[in-house]
Amino acid sequence: MSPVNPSDDAATARAVVDDSGTLREWNEGARLLLGHSAADVVGRPAAGLLADRPDGTVPGPGDERWSGTLVLRHRDGRTVSVWVLAHRRPPDGGGPGTWLAVTPLRHDPDHSDDPLVRAALTQSPCATMIFDDRLRLRGVNDIMARLLGLPADRLRGLRPTDIGSKPRHAELERHMRQVLATGLGHDMYAHLKATGESRAHAWHARIAPLTDAGGQVRGVCVSAHDFTEQHLARERLQLVNEASVRIGSTLDVTRTAQELADVCVPTLADFVSVDLLDPQEHGDDPPAVPAPPVGLRRAAHQSVTPGCPEAVAEPGRLDVYPAGSPQAECLVAGRAVVAAVPSGDLERWREWDPVRVRRVEEYGIHSTMSVPLQARGTTLGVAVFTRYRRPYPFTDDDRLLAEEVTARAAVCIDNARRYSRERETTLTLQRSLLPRWLPPTAAVEAASRYLPAARSGVGGDWFDVIPLSGMRVAMVVGDVVGHGIQASATMGRLRTAVRTLADIDLPPDELLTHLDDLVVRLSEESGDNGAGEVGATCLYAVYDPVSRRCSLARAGHPPPVLVPPDGPPRQIALPSGPPLGVGGLPFESAELELREGSVLAFCTDGLIASRDRDADAGQTLLREALTAPAESLDGTCDRVLHALLPPGGAADDVALLLARTRGLPPGQVATWDIPADPSLVAPVRKQVIEQLSAWALLEASFTAELVVSELVTNAIRYGSPPIRLRLIHDTATLICEVSDTSHTAPHLRRAKTWDEGGRGLLLVAQLTQRWGSRHTTEGKTIWAELGLLDEE
Repeated sequence: MSPVNPSDDAATARAVVDDSGTLREWNEGARLLLGHSAADVVGRPAAGLLADRPDGTVPGPGDERWSGTLVLRHRDGRTVSVWVLAHRRPPDGGGPGTWLAVTPLRHDPDHSDDPLVRAALTQSPCATMIFDDRLRLRGVNDIMARLLGLPADRLRGLRPTDIGSKPRHAELERHMRQVLATGLGHDMYAHLKATGESRAHAWHARIAPLTDAGGQVRGVCVSAHDFTEQHLARERLQLVNEASVRIGSTLDVTRTAQELADVCVPTLADFVSVDLLDPQEHGDDPPAVPAPPVGLRRAAHQSVTPGCPEAVAEPGRLDVYPAGSPQAECLVAGRAVVAAVPSGDLERWREWDPVRVRRVEEYGIHSTMSVPLQARGTTLGVAVFTRYRRPYPFTDDDRLLAEEVTARAAVCIDNARRYSRERETTLTLQRSLLPRWLPPTAAVEAASRYLPAARSGVGGDWFDVIPLSGMRVAMVVGDVVGHGIQASATMGRLRTAVRTLADIDLPPDELLTHLDDLVVRLSEESGDNGAGEVGATCLYAVYDPVSRRCSLARAGHPPPVLVPPDGPPRQIALPSGPPLGVGGLPFESAELELREGSVLAFCTDGLIASRDRDADAGQTLLREALTAPAESLDGTCDRVLHALLPPGGAADDVALLLARTRGLPPGQVATWDIPADPSLVAPVRKQVIEQLSAWALLEASFTAELVVSELVTNAIRYGSPPIRLRLIHDTATLICEVSDTSHTAPHLRRAKTWDEGGRGLLLVAQLTQRWGSRHTTEGKTIWAELGLLDEE
């Protein structure tokens, strides 16, 4: 209790009784009323002071307040009839609760002639109380008395803490003392239920000082205003604003549905569930008005009770709602459907869902509101709002608020659904255009990874490993500017172009020049179609396991990283070159020798660059991740991605290609310089047979002899010296190469009946797996591959 002025202590009789009925406190006012001192009565049963049973009903275990007239026995034996107000006080320090019983000793008459009271009561349009400078109640109007549920003439002389023991009464008294001391008004806000009201209201109490003609503070006026409507309107506006900020933070359907449920609990409902229609086949939109029975899949739910124990369906579960269910009714009607248990609206559930009926009875659910999720003429699902802890049913304002919030959420869910559908389509296209597996080659061991962007969608990153003639291999990594289906389609065209250009064995710089011309043409076509310019970067490398040399060129792409067999990783110094699509600018190649077991790391800028770091810092992290040895290239790929990418995924596409070089032993290569003399072709065939015998490949000698004879003869007849023959032997392949300094390449044609020539290359094509020619700086090379496994 607040400290009491001695004069106030004598003006009001106060007694404290614990739950066992024992008197615990007895003030001076109580002594003046009944003549007993505190020493006489404290610690004794309070019932000993009663001369008669109290009128009305005594307070029960759950009551917080009681008022009535008691007949008490005075110390001198006479009886005293007293009106008493008693209210329960919360336990102090974990002890038992107590009751404070008070009664004013001086029943002041109605001070209607008191200028202080008259001015306040007549000028106040709302519930008003007047307190003097000792915080004794001097006057109360009828509106306030009705709110308190107590007779006005009985309250005079009491303080706020005498009228009630809740924390807000002590807070009111504390602020009143502050107003008396400072002369400045104070505002209090509370959400409480007045006596006789069915639901709590929002109240604004204005505590204002009352002064006399000389400006001296003589009392305090407390005016209470019911601003429930304004408070509810503010809450609704706040919920709408919060929904606009919190819902739709990602383009994920499930996450957006969860955000809708989170926003509405507990502001609008005690439990919210969001159920969505399953996507249609072939990616079509759901029907505008689905016909019952309706299948809905739980996307999200939220509850004021941790763990959502009242939920019947777990996320991901599909339930079928028949006609007559609130969910089906709201979808058919296209508007919110409010159902209340007391009115019997949910009785039909008993016929088809007894589990839900048991949950309704278990948790005391009394109201539900089913609101359809609709956007752009499409029905997406249903949001169900449920109340059981909050005792009030849903109102029309609640319905309008729920429809407003779900309409905003439906647009976000539809955006997420459309984005997910387009992303899945683009990702399917992207994966179909990327290599499903890397071809095994004798030149390199390769491993790769591709990751689509986490937020911005699938882009145009790609990689490839392309077997070339002479056991060489081409490695390529590229990145098309932009995201979405257009970028993926452009990537597919560029990858096809690279494979086509690689098949004719163009050097890296010439290949990028042709690819640049293609991108320029694509950009012009896109401009005509209103799709915008096309841009890309690319890195192209060719490795020869015989010479163990690698030539590289790049077009605006990040340089590769080389990891030697016994040294730290380093970035390869490689001329940058302009990005593809600029046009008219040259590209430069670089060549380096690689020891067997060296690892080349190619990647796109989505791996090394991000919002938090630049490309140089990313290159440093990449080299650090490649430093530690790994048992396999696949393990190294995983370690690199883990080291460089954030937990939520990269903001851009990521392509990573690792290649460990292999070298072909000198013993698997045989080379002869051939004089330009047709009579020496027979000795050359003999040397070839001897070499095949040394390699234990005599079973391929007949085919190899015919191919070598034809290729050497053509080189002597149509080429220019010097002429060189080279045989390359691998586990599954025998390669025959004839080089000369002429730049004229042979062409396969069908010989006519009386033609003397034209049948040699046709014979080579029939006897070998594949054949072809490639231009070199010295001239050309005609090559043919013979499969050894088939021969065996």
